[in-house]
Amino acid sequence: MTAPDDFRQHVELLIEYLVVERGLADNTIEAYQRDLEQYADYLRGRGYESFAEAQRSDVQDYLQRLRRQRGWSRTTLARKLASLRQMHRFLIREQLADTDPTANIKAPQPAERLPEVLSIKQCQALLDAPDQSTPAGLRDAAMLGLMYATGLRVTELVGLRIHDINFEEGILRAQGKGGKQRLVPVAPQVLQLIQDYLTTARQGFVQDESEDALFLSRRGRPMSRTRFWQILKQYVREAGVPPDTSPHTLRHSFATHLLSGGADLRAIQEMLGHASLSTTEVYTHLSPEGLRETYDQTHPRA
Repeated sequence: MTAPDDFRQHVELLIEYLVVERGLADNTIEAYQRDLEQYADYLRGRGYESFAEAQRSDVQDYLQRLRRQRGWSRTTLARKLASLRQMHRFLIREQLADTDPTANIKAPQPAERLPEVLSIKQCQALLDAPDQSTPAGLRDAAMLGLMYATGLRVTELVGLRIHDINFEEGILRAQGKGGKQRLVPVAPQVLQLIQDYLTTARQGFVQDESEDALFLSRRGRPMSRTRFWQILKQYVREAGVPPDTSPHTLRHSFATHLLSGGADLRAIQEMLGHASLSTTEVYTHLSPEGLRETYDQTHPRA
């Protein structure tokens, strides 16, 4: 028969392991401890004296009760299951239990959040915000225009080199996740904007002639992600678009506007550099106006 304080001892052993061996942050440790103490109370209520006595049906019932009685979100429930799983795997590792009742229990999937997008009018207001009569304004207009015209990630944008732009073909070469390269078409208007920046503004930022980064800071260094964020926030305020607009918002807007205009989903996948089509499918949400237009154009009784 296990001792009545096995729950407490096992939590203490696991916490010590997570602190010493895994080096987890304090707030993570506190979350584990709260979750496991709550789980222990539930098991005590069922007459158990140790985590090792729990069965798969106990774990399932516990999660259902949390969902029903507490109204926890899917994200919170998934975290709580992770805490339980951590405990049961630890007990097996320490030879304090033979089975893991959390095995093959799927975590609740977080509710899918659709990406925030700007309207075409809002995008235009943002792109028009920089003062193109100044070198910095022309550079900023080229960066914003290129991001919206190609759907580049901010890391890909600031990582561009001059030779990555092929003006004759109207395409750029982007260095994506995992070092994967892809070719993305660029609108002629944006290509002209980049050409204007290269011929009239970029040289004013150059301090090292060997530097081939496309977009430079005032110090002549390659544009950083942080600095681009700051620049974007400035124009977001000036353009009066939603204050939470981010570089990813422009990427999402690029994809959504393409799809609304009739672009093929697989073509959008290629341009975004998504490894899986399922990732791109999040953009298949359309505005009511877009749905209405699609219906009118395609349904035989419309």
